[in-house]
Amino acid sequence: MVQPLSWAEALQAKADRPEVLPIAGGTDVMVELNFDRRRPAGMLDLTRVPEIASWSVDDGTVRLGAGVTYTQVMADLADLLPGLATASRTVGSPQIRNRGTVAGNLGSASPAGDAHPPLLATGATVVLESVRGRRDVPVAEFFTGVKRHVLEPDELIREVLVPAATGPQQFSKIGTRNAMVIAVASFGLALDAGSRRVGTGLGSAAPTPRAAPAAEDLLSAELDWDRGTDPGEDVVRRFGELVAQAADPIDDVRGSAAYRRHALAVMARRTLAWAWADYRREWVS
Repeated sequence: MVQPLSWAEALQAKADRPEVLPIAGGTDVMVELNFDRRRPAGMLDLTRVPEIASWSVDDGTVRLGAGVTYTQVMADLADLLPGLATASRTVGSPQIRNRGTVAGNLGSASPAGDAHPPLLATGATVVLESVRGRRDVPVAEFFTGVKRHVLEPDELIREVLVPAATGPQQFSKIGTRNAMVIAVASFGLALDAGSRRVGTGLGSAAPTPRAAPAAEDLLSAELDWDRGTDPGEDVVRRFGELVAQAADPIDDVRGSAAYRRHALAVMARRTLAWAWADYRREWVS
């Protein structure tokens, strides 16, 4: 176990021993260890690194340090990042939310990660760093396959940059039970009142988390941003269809591909109804 006391020490340790596995909350890593799915050559404990344990706001962007937990997001950032805060409330148990981090969810790169849809919907950026320098990677380009990402062996996630909300955001998740469950499918939606654009994020519905660009374009063009008139039933239905079409799900023990597509269409319509009600109430004068 390597236990750096600063970010510089952490980067040097990863450069010296690229094979060590970073651990912060450990909510994903420890499961793999307990079930003997992974046996890393060593562990890089990041819990003593102060530089990544906080969040801040700069010019409309929220900087989430890699050590910021779901509980912190829920408690401190519900107004600035409502979609991510809502998703954080669905993660595991209180004990898991107290330990688990958004950056750790990214590092695991599971297609079912709860933080991924709201990060995609808001156009977040993942900041990677090594002793060689820094890379800013759009979250849509971060995932490369099932539990795979663009991190180089000597890189660590330092922080996640998320635009502060400029409109309503929603998150919905379907599982085999109501709590402490891996998503069968999940969906994030963000309405940007400033740019009049719509953002989406699909989870547990393809080899990687992904957006639904065609659905975003449709809704961005069809919503009555000025008066807040409710979108017609045809628009709402078509939005759900395009979200479902953006998915590439599989059949597994948690649900069939057909069910996942159906669920995504339903969640897309529901989150749109919730977000648009918020938009009419808070953003239409």
